[in-house]
Amino acid sequence: MPAKRTETEPAYQLLARQLRQDIAAGRYDNGARLPTESELSERYEVSRQTVRRAFVDLVAAGTVYRVPGRGTFVNESGGRYLRQQGSIEDLMNLSHDTTMEVVQQLRRRVDVEAASRLRLDSDVVYTVVFRRIHDGIPFVLTTVHLPEEVARLIIDAPEMAQGAISTYTVIGLLERHLSAPIAEAAQSITVDQADDLDVVHLNCEAGRPVLRIDRLYTDSNGLVSELSVSHFLPEHYTYRVTLYRDRG
Repeated sequence: MPAKRTETEPAYQLLARQLRQDIAAGRYDNGARLPTESELSERYEVSRQTVRRAFVDLVAAGTVYRVPGRGTFVNESGGRYLRQQGSIEDLMNLSHDTTMEVVQQLRRRVDVEAASRLRLDSDVVYTVVFRRIHDGIPFVLTTVHLPEEVARLIIDAPEMAQGAISTYTVIGLLERHLSAPIAEAAQSITVDQADDLDVVHLNCEAGRPVLRIDRLYTDSNGLVSELSVSHFLPEHYTYRVTLYRDRG
């Protein structure tokens, strides 16, 4: 169904929205070349300048990319959730377009490995497990481990209760209470296998490959505040990092 134009919506925004709908509906496969500016101009009875501005919006959103002399192509992310991350703020901004649903509330437990990675003197940590949802689809299950003194800052927060649904991130809830701001997130990306929790909460089969991302958050005083371990379904998630040449 063609996108309907509102009274104040510019023509290029309407066209960009229509093309996004076509891509989401599978009209154009991942990596497929879109029609040319001339073809779209004729099809939708708009100027080539309108098509050009629509393409600018789609490129900025990561929906498509342009190759000079070859055309405009659908990004590999297709209909998957795309997250471009390059800063602590980017990680906190997950709350802008996804929701967090707690499947195991924040609770005290013994976990030798997690305590070691948090650099704790004891084996006691506080752990919460949640899934994150985008457009109604759960795409990641995350287990967050916290030192006791950090966990106590948010243990009574309604967002950490069993079954709670919110637009927060754990690190976003925490930072307002921390004595020093988060300064670093050390990250590792590997491949893992879906476990029993993934099967239940991500609706996937056991043992299937998942993208595993571990993050260790450290504040400006050098203290570790959080360890998160996430299992992402690759068919619903794309992770992108842009690297820049050092100009120093």
